[in-house]
Amino acid sequence: MVFRILDSTSFYAGIPFSSQDVSYTTPLVFEEIKHIKKDQGAIDVLIESDRLKIIEPEKKFVDITLGKAEETGDYQSLSKEDVSVIALCLQTGGELVTDDFAVSNVAKHMNLKVLPVMTKGADKIKWIYFCAGCRTSFSKDSICPMCGNKLVRKSSKSKSSSDPVGQ
Repeated sequence: MVFRILDSTSFYAGIPFSSQDVSYTTPLVFEEIKHIKKDQGAIDVLIESDRLKIIEPEKKFVDITLGKAEETGDYQSLSKEDVSVIALCLQTGGELVTDDFAVSNVAKHMNLKVLPVMTKGADKIKWIYFCAGCRTSFSKDSICPMCGNKLVRKSSKSKSSSDPVGQ
């Protein structure tokens, strides 16, 4: 059985409301999206009909995710909600449904399957930090240790093979 792990963009795009499949998310994402279609009770219906399950990822998977986010340079771009869905995807071996480029990048670097919602998906990116002052690149930092200028993040890309959900 394939688990689909949904981040908040999946809910805003209506993915769980238009599918009969069981989907999973985390308590942090649930808190972020529970207002969607609240007046219609749509989220409650998903939970009551067992089409949406809310699971807290185990700490060890959160720690692995944080480590990988540091390694890829995406750490500062991720929210706690983002980290939680990547960790849950790793824990369950599911497919992560997202359009968030930082979430997608970290997940792809962890060899997780990522299904974009409304885009073609993000390329797998390895971030480097570049100093415009002394024209030096670094793997991570925010200030150039050589001249003190603020570093700019830039990427080196490889092509994505993901297709949007439903295609």
